[in-house]
Amino acid sequence: MTDDRGRIAANRRLWDDRVEVHRRSAHYDVDGFRAGRSSLRSIELEELGDVSGRSLLHLMCHFGLDTLSLARMGARVTGVDFSEPAVELARSLAVELGLEARFLRSDVYDLTRVLHEQFDVVFTSYGVLCWLPNVAEWARVVARFLRPGGTFVIVDGHPLAGCVEEVDGRFEVRHPLLGGEPFELHTTGTYADLTIELPSRVNYQWSWPVATVVSSLIDAGLRVERLRELPVDSWQRFPSMTRDGDGWWRLPGDPLPLTVACRAVKPL
Repeated sequence: MTDDRGRIAANRRLWDDRVEVHRRSAHYDVDGFRAGRSSLRSIELEELGDVSGRSLLHLMCHFGLDTLSLARMGARVTGVDFSEPAVELARSLAVELGLEARFLRSDVYDLTRVLHEQFDVVFTSYGVLCWLPNVAEWARVVARFLRPGGTFVIVDGHPLAGCVEEVDGRFEVRHPLLGGEPFELHTTGTYADLTIELPSRVNYQWSWPVATVVSSLIDAGLRVERLRELPVDSWQRFPSMTRDGDGWWRLPGDPLPLTVACRAVKPL
């Protein structure tokens, strides 16, 4: 049976494949970013607040557009991702655009081996929790890198949205939300370009209830300040979704939570 290290390695290969496709995609709009567009959305901007002059660690940063957007806002940024092609692209974009940013290649669970400082802000967003085999250990890593008085922000797809699929206008349970066991997928596409077919990759994902995530942060010593469940998504997850005037994807009638946002602090 594949252990978690093997599953993480399989997931890394999937994300290595996606980097170049994502760089070219309209979803990421790298040319727009080069021209000055921020990749950050209203939800995370509201949770983060003013980051100017603050040290910020961005976990699972992919190829760094959000990290570099935060650098443009005046944060002193460090981005971390387990994909070498993603980190290489992030570094090249930082050099090309003259932005001060540090990028490290590391799995989040191994980060304490290569990084030893603490930060004013730890941040992670969109498509992160489902790749974590151990959410309690992840929360301890977050707390380890957060200085006393510092802020942690996560904005991610709601776990319920990842467990259902839309079939002929009806929602059916695809994966269980409870239990914490990984489920195996054979993936050829990507959310950034729903028309493209990549080489099929076996990958593994986990469903973590919001209560488990929040409890893990509390057990790691953080104090949760705010938790929001919102009926919007950053991409067209289901066929019946339409885009609103602010660029969010929504289901008709907003029947399900699609995004979760949480802000926590490390007590002094």
